[in-house]
Amino acid sequence: MASIRKEILIEALPETVWKAIRDVGAVHLRLAPGFVIDTRLDEDARIVTFANGMVVRELLVDIDDEARRFAYAVVGWLAKHHNASMQVFSEGEGRTRLVWITDLLPNELAGSIGALVEQGAEVMKQTLELGSDTSRTGPSNL
Repeated sequence: MASIRKEILIEALPETVWKAIRDVGAVHLRLAPGFVIDTRLDEDARIVTFANGMVVRELLVDIDDEARRFAYAVVGWLAKHHNASMQVFSEGEGRTRLVWITDLLPNELAGSIGALVEQGAEVMKQTLELGSDTSRTGPSNL
């Protein structure tokens, strides 16, 4: 199984980063605008549309506010298996470390998914550091 691990150091408060990740229906507004162009909630899942035209259905597996961890799984797509998580850690005054882990099969998808993770990570870092928050008034509910 391929495993992609990306750590992102962000010049923003962990609370700010977590609120953006936790708002699972607003990825295109709060977390990765331009990289993700639309997000729709659909029962226990979200439908995510990327700028490259790819559309995926992600099951919302867990949102743990105490651990600041979000887990999801892509279903009905090219991968036989895809699960991912994002977790937020404090890195001292005003800094955050975001750990994004994706596990998938077949292994041959690791290159293309790894490239998407790199792109998404850069957009998230820029968005969160600029304080870009065009979100709705509150977090999405599961």
